Amino acid sequence: MEILKVENLTKVYGKGENEVRALNGVSFSVEKGDFVAIIGPSGSGKSPLLHTLGGVDRPTGGKVLVNGQDVYSRSDEQIAVFRRREVGLIYQFYNLIPNLTVRENIEVGAYLSRNPLDMEDLLQTLGLWEHQDKIPSQLSGGQQQRTSIGRAIIKNPDILLCDEPTGALDYQSSKEILRLIEKVNQKYRNTVMIVTHNDSIKDMADKVLMLRDGEI
Repeated sequence: MEILKVENLTKVYGKGENEVRALNGVSFSVEKGDFVAIIGPSGSGKSPLLHTLGGVDRPTGGKVLVNGQDVYSRSDEQIAVFRRREVGLIYQFYNLIPNLTVRENIEVGAYLSRNPLDMEDLLQTLGLWEHQDKIPSQLSGGQQQRTSIGRAIIKNPDILLCDEPTGALDYQSSKEILRLIEKVNQKYRNTVMIVTHNDSIKDMADKVLMLRDGEI
């Protein structure tokens, strides 16, 4: 079943001589439960694409349809509800609340959902059960990223969007995080889209989109 359809998506920053076309007529579709890798070099438009898919930044033109509904035909308030309920976002930097424990940071995501995942099961899946009462400063980089994944996935979003989620990690931690995202996709059947410049991720994906100069 098709969960996401992108039609002739464009994103332009600036005007005149300062105009930068970050996305140039991007079109593709994604099936529910797919693991999709969006691969391209720095400056190819990966982050602008992810932000338009997630309701973070309005496109200049084109459509983003999630579950058959055009995201950007909605009001700003309705788009905010879309971001809270239908998508989860994972970034390169963890953005955890420093004075909250692992469990409490993940609970922040649960409060945004009408149908959150089970906290105890998720902590076990993420390998965070023994660390749930620690604050971020007591965690390794990999454990902090696991916590940020937990905060995004506990909402039980239709689509999980990952923007270079291993960019701040060492090689071993990066492999562990990628395996974890794959495990989350298989266990909870959320559609996962991950943008990266790392070609090795394509071997994990059901679908690979190569992005260069704002075009697929």
